[in-house]
Amino acid sequence: MSEKNRDGKRTARERLAEEREKQRSADKRRRVLIVGASVVCVLGLAAVIGVVAANAGKDDGSKSAGPLVVPSGAQGKDGLAIPVGKESAKSTLTVWEDFRCPACKAFETAYRPVVHQLTGSGALKVDYHLATIIDGNLRGTGSRNAANAAACAQDAGKFTAYHDVLYENQPVESDDAYAENSKLIELAGKVKGLDTPAFRTCVEKGTHDSWVDKSAAAFRKGGFSGTPTVLLNGKNIYQDRTMTPAKLKQLVQQADQG
Repeated sequence: MSEKNRDGKRTARERLAEEREKQRSADKRRRVLIVGASVVCVLGLAAVIGVVAANAGKDDGSKSAGPLVVPSGAQGKDGLAIPVGKESAKSTLTVWEDFRCPACKAFETAYRPVVHQLTGSGALKVDYHLATIIDGNLRGTGSRNAANAAACAQDAGKFTAYHDVLYENQPVESDDAYAENSKLIELAGKVKGLDTPAFRTCVEKGTHDSWVDKSAAAFRKGGFSGTPTVLLNGKNIYQDRTMTPAKLKQLVQQADQG
């Protein structure tokens, strides 16, 4: 075989190898988009950004909602915000989150101690809004059922503690464990005084399902990029990639003193 022919075959093999590598890369990107596009965590100096397609879809609708029942003490437009902290606080943190969302758990893990400290001191009020993005992206009802259970906990005056328990025990994103009411009731046992007949009935009947659906619709219509969406006094704090729990604390304390 001539040197020219050998070079030609080698070049062809190289081109074929390149094409195969491109195909593998394309396949990998497609898998990432299908499996991981629901949530992308970006960590920057302890800041977490959860990125999901806000219009990715609604939950699968396998569980019909009943009449609209707003949780006790809910505030804001259409009563869609669950408030934590003193109304007199000079700063408000608005949090849109999904109990199946891994990036939301990452945010809670990093920022919870500071948020609890600031709400406890009266310097910060937090308005929690519940979304069901993962139900829409991966199918299922775990986001919706967990949000309903959290609203039931709000009725019992136990929202904050149960909210934290749900994130501490969050299943992997692909596991729709929170679709099971028995799991949500089991976790209520970790919050003193929450596992009552009234709470169980609220969870099992989906008392706040329609409210959750309305909150999820508000998220989709709000033009948000994903969960968690976290606004401090109306400003998306993740536009500042240097945001950290310490910086959040400093900003809130400055507003409180000013």
